[in-house]
Amino acid sequence: MIRVGVLGGIGSGKSFIAKLFKQPIFNADHEVKLIYKKNKKCFKSLKKKIPYFIKSFPIKKVELIKAINKDKRNLAKISSIVHPLVRKKMKIFLRKNNNKKMVILDVPLLIENKLNKKNDILIFIKSNKKNVLKRLKKRPNFDANILKELQNKQSDLLKKRKLANYIVDNNFSQNIMRKKIKLLKNKILYERNSS
Repeated sequence: MIRVGVLGGIGSGKSFIAKLFKQPIFNADHEVKLIYKKNKKCFKSLKKKIPYFIKSFPIKKVELIKAINKDKRNLAKISSIVHPLVRKKMKIFLRKNNNKKMVILDVPLLIENKLNKKNDILIFIKSNKKNVLKRLKKRPNFDANILKELQNKQSDLLKKRKLANYIVDNNFSQNIMRKKIKLLKNKILYERNSS
């Protein structure tokens, strides 16, 4: 099984690119949403750590945003509860898809949380500032302060870029990106099979 990690800054289009591979995807952001919606244990732990902000189940993103805006240290508290749960879900996903040719890991903190392996294929998505901002403003609960905090959490983008096996420029139309990723996928499969 080839593990492909999709790297890049917030709003660079990682999830869009991940989908274009048409392979099983582990999307960490999606898993976090599910955890907030369905995991009562997570709710109780968060309520214990930041009781003034977490009011009722399911956990609301607005409450978390308020908590982080009030005190930057709350982001670390939230992460300490949520990240281990996401890690567990990723292990289950990898076990379930063990017989697949390729899986895509759409995990924003893949490198920071040391979830990558030595022989993973890492793809760095680059995108210009204008396109990034356009994507981010479409998101519900868009908050510039939180965005800054999260960007600080993502390790230096230059470092990620250096680690990457491939760099994908995501500043083109969807059709062009579709073709680019199809070519890249075939290249990865070919190179892995011939080595």
